Amino acid sequence: MGYVAIKGGERAIAEAARAMEFARTGDGAADPLSLPQIETQLRWLHSRVLSEGGLYSPELASLAIKQCGGDPLEAAFTLRAHRSTRPRLLETPAFDTREMRLIRRISSAFKEIPGGQRLGPTPDYLLRLFRFELLDESPEAFRAAGGDWLRDVSASGTPETLGKVLDALRAEGLVAPPDPAERARVPFDITRQPLVFPVPRSAQLAVMARGETGGLLALAYSTMRGYGDTHPTIAELRVGYLPIRLPHPVTGEPQEIGEVLMTECEVVAMWEPSEDGAKPSFSLGYGACFGHNEVKAIAMAILDRALQHGRQHGVSAPAEDPEFVLLHVDGVDSMGFTTHWKLPHYVTFQSYLDRLRTTRRRHGEERA
Repeated sequence: MGYVAIKGGERAIAEAARAMEFARTGDGAADPLSLPQIETQLRWLHSRVLSEGGLYSPELASLAIKQCGGDPLEAAFTLRAHRSTRPRLLETPAFDTREMRLIRRISSAFKEIPGGQRLGPTPDYLLRLFRFELLDESPEAFRAAGGDWLRDVSASGTPETLGKVLDALRAEGLVAPPDPAERARVPFDITRQPLVFPVPRSAQLAVMARGETGGLLALAYSTMRGYGDTHPTIAELRVGYLPIRLPHPVTGEPQEIGEVLMTECEVVAMWEPSEDGAKPSFSLGYGACFGHNEVKAIAMAILDRALQHGRQHGVSAPAEDPEFVLLHVDGVDSMGFTTHWKLPHYVTFQSYLDRLRTTRRRHGEERA
């Protein structure tokens, strides 16, 4: 299919790029945002781009946000495009998230949990009212705002790592054990293997881990509003820094090379009747993603639970269908296909016009 060239060609495109820079910088009166400012002051936007971009690079995520004017979809697209150019040097072993250095940990299933509830940084308990003092926030007030809290936490002696809330339920046999066949299977690599359905659970979790937050939320919400029957309880939601270990190039022994900020959520849902005669137990949904992104992790856990239900008992709702969910939650795919309609479609639309005019002419002749 051929397209008529955009009038102006390269010059028009170059001028569009200049206009984009003007839109980003305005009249130049304000100071440019630094990358550390973006990472700290736009924390939740930064975390969303980290997660949806599928590459844990806080500096490049900040650069993508700055370059794309704060558009999370464009920023995630830019970050993922860069990831596709990087070689894969090593693979990490499986992690135990009990080793997370926690900054937040809550459970809605229990009032008291081992180690206690830790609210950490969250807007959950704040009034959704403007803080007008931030309109003219002084640098001194800005620097002093969080310093006291950090000193208080450091002096409190609170343990940084804690066990899982679900460990107690597992000890009683109240949570369904993992599928041995699923655990033995090599994890599905969505960056190197095409999604040919049916796909294993590891592929479902991988797609959702870098899925678009709003898309995951919409589908998870549908299961609570009549298109499914998922009403879970959050056994544990944790946010923290997970140590990353890679094999030493000489000895092969795992060596800690750093840590990544991540969010993890485990939900339990009402028990299901067992077909093999085993005792009834709670079913489990799991979600985890880069950055501090609680809504995404919860939505992912709910969808994981819904997809498992669809596989075991048959699909009865859109969110229980793996093809429907996995092919529609990727923000980069969705945005790319939606925005491609802005490209020239002169030839195809001309054919539509010709067909419509011919049909109308024939319709008029038949009526006459």
